[in-house]
Amino acid sequence: MISENVQRFVLGDVEVIRIVEWSGAFAPALALVPESGPEVWQDNEDRLAPDHWDPDSDTAVVALQTWLLRSAGRTVLVDTGVGNGRERPDTPRFHHWQGDFLGGLARAGIRPEDVDVVVNTHLHGDHVGWNTTGTAGTWTPTFPHAQYLVPAADDAHFGPGNAYGGGLREEDRLIYEDSVAPVHRSGQAVLWHGVHRIDDHLTLESAPGHTPGSSVLRLASGGDRAVFVGDLLHSPVQILRPSCNSCFCLDPRRAAASRRRILERAADERELVVPAHFGGAGAVEVHREGTRFALGRWAAYTAT
Repeated sequence: MISENVQRFVLGDVEVIRIVEWSGAFAPALALVPESGPEVWQDNEDRLAPDHWDPDSDTAVVALQTWLLRSAGRTVLVDTGVGNGRERPDTPRFHHWQGDFLGGLARAGIRPEDVDVVVNTHLHGDHVGWNTTGTAGTWTPTFPHAQYLVPAADDAHFGPGNAYGGGLREEDRLIYEDSVAPVHRSGQAVLWHGVHRIDDHLTLESAPGHTPGSSVLRLASGGDRAVFVGDLLHSPVQILRPSCNSCFCLDPRRAAASRRRILERAADERELVVPAHFGGAGAVEVHREGTRFALGRWAAYTAT
């Protein structure tokens, strides 16, 4: 379904707005998180259904969403969805997709020219699509005044040089050509690695494994903390079992190590965990239970 919901909460001096473009049943649970095993879904049905799992069909439920941050006088987008009218032959759900991303921004009071920073947590197609608009051969940046922050390791991997080698599909080439290369040509792309500070509240950090340049965005303002984890997590099952990767992780060992490290810090520093694709409230607190993690409170919103 296409959601009309635009939701908000405030962390310290940063306003966080959630724009949900689509949510619903996505894939069989064990196809999305192959290593999880059926028991973790069944044993946690009360926490997973119906927002994250449909027990009747054994299907994982996810959301396609963007997080919009108003921080230090600037507007920051965290990931940009699929983009309309794209050639995505390997992903039938998103092939020639038509979504209402720009309508969601408008309902939040944001025009494309208002965006100052675009964060691509990584360069998979459902995170970079609205970087650009147009048609084949005429793609141009959607946000004319924005700086696009692109992980250098992902740019090297998915770009024409394929510096990391392997792991590429024809669709990856199409994604780079229509959603990343135009931002380079416009001079708006900024490559970064390791740590990149956006402002006094927001810092990007590498968390490789899902892709070579997969990253997280840390928010710290006043006493509030959050971490936008991109695709380190596709389902709450991966909080309960952090060794379990999604089917999309390119380097499973590194992805699991990054996931555990980020969850340990989130639990210790009381960071709200904000993944790219959680359904329901979309963001959750994480607590330790011995050597494991448990789900805490979910984010509470005020409708805008």
